[in-house]
Formats: sequence, structure tokens, C-alpha cells
Amino acid sequence: MLSFNGVPVLVTGAGRGIGKRLSIGFAAEGARVALIARSKAELDLCHLEIEHAGGSALRVRADVCDFEQMNAAVERARVHFNRGVQVLICAAAMQGPIGPFVDTPPKIWNDLLQTNLIGVLNACRAVLPQMIERRSGKIIVLACGGAFSPRPNFAIYSATKAAVARFVESLAEEVRDSNVQINCISPGDTYTHMTDQILAAGDRAGWRESEHAEQTRLTGGTPHQKQMDLAMFLASEESNHISGRLVGVMDEWKKLKHGTVKPDLYTLRRVQRA
Repeated sequence: MLSFNGVPVLVTGAGRGIGKRLSIGFAAEGARVALIARSKAELDLCHLEIEHAGGSALRVRADVCDFEQMNAAVERARVHFNRGVQVLICAAAMQGPIGPFVDTPPKIWNDLLQTNLIGVLNACRAVLPQMIERRSGKIIVLACGGAFSPRPNFAIYSATKAAVARFVESLAEEVRDSNVQINCISPGDTYTHMTDQILAAGDRAGWRESEHAEQTRLTGGTPHQKQMDLAMFLASEESNHISGRLVGVMDEWKKLKHGTVKPDLYTLRRVQRA
């Protein structure tokens, strides 16, 4: 039985979507959760839900695109919890423009890159010095199907997620000897505000994406507990032998609990040279 009682967990993008669900889930497991988001209203609501359920959380309004803000947020969490962040969950992301790449305004590219990629780099850079000094830490970064395969009409979003996955693979090797593990989670189809954005985009999203989004809206998508089970495993000491991986909630990841991990298992797929 995994225990997170009193463990400091910092979640970016905690105000909505999967970030909020994971924040509430870890708080329910006894973790002390630092909630990071830009929206005060969303932070307040998430904090309220956690406290009403008997959990413990700290609200920190910060922008992941700003390293100084993230650094200050991590320090505030350390002081508040009287210990350094043990688990970082990078869930802050935006979907950006939907439609053919040639129709997208360049300014939006930068917003997307800043949030989805630079935001992850900022968060990792802010927590790593404490983790390396303590020789203990877990980092979980949310990726998506765009990191696995092409996703027409979502080219920039997919590019940021593929970039994040390769960053995680590379960083894992740098911090391996410091007993810090970093992995990506592909959380599966989940009904969030991004689902509504796809539905609102209509033909610009493409018929496959539209049908998929409609099905996700109707069913709710991947059960939250499946996402929590994988996140808790990767945040626990049971996964100390796993780092630099991109694991989907629908993968047979429970086999990772035992035995050795093959070098090419759950790595970012790439075309092999002949």
C-alpha cells in the first residue's frame, strides 16, 4: 500500500483539468499539496475542495512561464511545509490553435512553447537543486498522444509534447546518479476544457479528432483512478528503478513494478536508421 502521508507535492496547472484532479487525488492520499496556477479563482476552488475533503493544500499564484515566479513558489512551498518538494507534477499546458499550421498566427506559437515546454523547464529547474542535494525526488510530466504519433491540425501542440518527452529522457540521465527520477505520463482521453475547444473548432480539428472528442465528452474518457494509480506509482519509491520513460495509463505499466526495465521500453519512439 503506497503512503503519501505528509509528502510535499507541487502541482503546476492545478486549477483545472488533470492537474486539478491529481492535486485532489494526492491530497486525499495525505500529501501536502502546493497548488500552482495563474487563475486565483480556479486556485481558490481547488483549495476549497481539498480542504472540505479534509486535505491540506497551499495556494500559490504563479506563471510557469516565469522562472523567478516558479523559483519563489518552490521556496514558499519549502518554507510552508518545512521540507523540500518531494514530488513535482507538471500539468500546466495549453492546447493552442486548432487547424492547419499555415493558418496559425506566429504569436500563438510562442505562447504555446512558453507554457508547454519552457514552463516544464522552469518548474524542473526550480525543484531540482533541492532534490539533488537531498538525493531524493520524483518528477512527473504530462505528455499526450501527440508525443507518440502525428496529430494533424494540432502540429504545434504535438511538437511541444514530443519535445517535453525527449527533455525528460535526457534529463533523466543527468540526474540518475542523484537518485532523482523523472518520467512522462500520457493520461489518456479525459474530458477537460481542451475537449470543449476541439468540439468548438468543428471542421478545423478534423473529423477524427471531433468524433474522438465527442466520445470523450459522452463517456468522460479515462477514469480518474487509472491516472492516479499510475501517478502514485511513479511518485513512490516503488518506481525508483524507472526514469526517462513515457508511460500511458492504458499501457501494461504494472509489469514495471517487478524485474528489470528493457532499454527501449516506453521510450520516445523514433524512426530507426537502416
